[in-house]
Amino acid sequence: MNISKPEQRVLHVLAQRGLIRHERDHRAKVVAVTCFTHDGNVLSDCTLAVFTRLRAKRLIRSRNGASYRITRLGRTSVRAQADNRS
Repeated sequence: MNISKPEQRVLHVLAQRGLIRHERDHRAKVVAVTCFTHDGNVLSDCTLAVFTRLRAKRLIRSRNGASYRITRLGRTSVRAQADNRS
């Protein structure tokens, strides 16, 4: 599966117990996302376009309206790297 660098960065953060909080509009459509690392820092690479691609590939999902987390498929798709900043 082809995964871009920003998608890899987001998946890497999610694999390390990060999460994506989302905001919905009145039609229940996701309009804003914020990706938090395990330490509580915000990842700037997580845009709405990256979020949409990850969700379409079923690499992340939300259960019962909670924050988005990585799926089993997402864990197997992410490349293992010690430092994913490059």
